[in-house]
Amino acid sequence: MNYLYRYLAIVLASFMLTVNTTQALAIQKIKVVATLPFLEDFVKNIGGDRIEVKSLLSGLESEHTYTPKPSDIAAVKEAGVIIKVGLGLEVWVDSLIKNASNNRLVVVTTSNGIPLVRGEEDGHEGHLGNPHVWLDPERAKIMIRHITEALSAADPAGRSIYLSNQAEYFKKIDRMHKRIEDTLRPITNRKIITHHPAWPYFAQRFKLQIVDNIQIQPGTEPSARHIVDMIGKVKRENVRVIVSEPQLNPKVPKIIADETGARIVVLTPMPGGLPGTGSYIEMMEYTGEQLAAALR
Repeated sequence: MNYLYRYLAIVLASFMLTVNTTQALAIQKIKVVATLPFLEDFVKNIGGDRIEVKSLLSGLESEHTYTPKPSDIAAVKEAGVIIKVGLGLEVWVDSLIKNASNNRLVVVTTSNGIPLVRGEEDGHEGHLGNPHVWLDPERAKIMIRHITEALSAADPAGRSIYLSNQAEYFKKIDRMHKRIEDTLRPITNRKIITHHPAWPYFAQRFKLQIVDNIQIQPGTEPSARHIVDMIGKVKRENVRVIVSEPQLNPKVPKIIADETGARIVVLTPMPGGLPGTGSYIEMMEYTGEQLAAALR
């Protein structure tokens, strides 16, 4: 009987050791920091349960003027991977990475290799190109591929899972892409004014015409002369819609709308910036629906 008890005790101890080891392995997740909410969404869709991800911005702040907090430095210090757009969008991120002093950190620039919109309509660092590349679903796929490769390099055992998740996510993005095209197809007058130059990739993909931008440079208010010029342009070009953003001051769009009769549509380039835009796909579909309704 004592032998039986000893045997059962050994079996139980072995079982508990296996359980504890499995649990320990299960919680060894890759710690990822994303600069922006849509990057966090991309990482979640690819990484699933194998990653732990945090976005530094919530979707309500401006990506151009954000000031990192001490908690952001702590998050980057503990992370294995940081995901950013690049192209000068997150002007604050390089100093954040430096201050975190994390020698293990892998920095992933998701805009690498993406065809860029350049020129005066850019409104950003012209020599780099407009950084709002994620607002075109086809360019977003390139960003997602960079994330998949980075997670696979950090966790080779999970590569097949990441590739499978990527394939499924691409199917969802393709369905979203088609729904937006179908929603906008009946629209004939596709001219819009945008508050800040976030939308050229969306406009290019879905065949909208951006007549002008209210902000010439991100984070700066337009001059009185520019506002007067825009009012005249809206009237001459028969522009029906002004696209504003919840992260920006609504004063100037309202002045232009009051003078011209154009309709203001508030859209967000960041998931979470408005109700019903919690994910990247929801945000993109919301944008298509709101534009279609206003342009009709």
